[in-house]
Amino acid sequence: MSEAKLKRTLTGRIVSDKMDKTVTVLVEHLVKHPLYGKVVRRSKKYHAHDETNQYHEGDLVTIVEGRPLSKTKSWVVTALIEKARIV
Repeated sequence: MSEAKLKRTLTGRIVSDKMDKTVTVLVEHLVKHPLYGKVVRRSKKYHAHDETNQYHEGDLVTIVEGRPLSKTKSWVVTALIEKARIV
């Protein structure tokens, strides 16, 4: 039997929703420095597909890897974890 390939999932905060059907998601993770041992925060931005434009800046979302939709976009927003707080 052939097994389905596992898709990578990441969790991050939306930092931009200015594009049509696309959001920019900032994913942060903690890494221990190899020499000094200090824990350092590393981050990377991903463009993710948002078909209905329902996610907005500040929302915490889960993204999953998918097929390439454009030159820079190969992730799809799957779930809203936390809505952005309005100040």
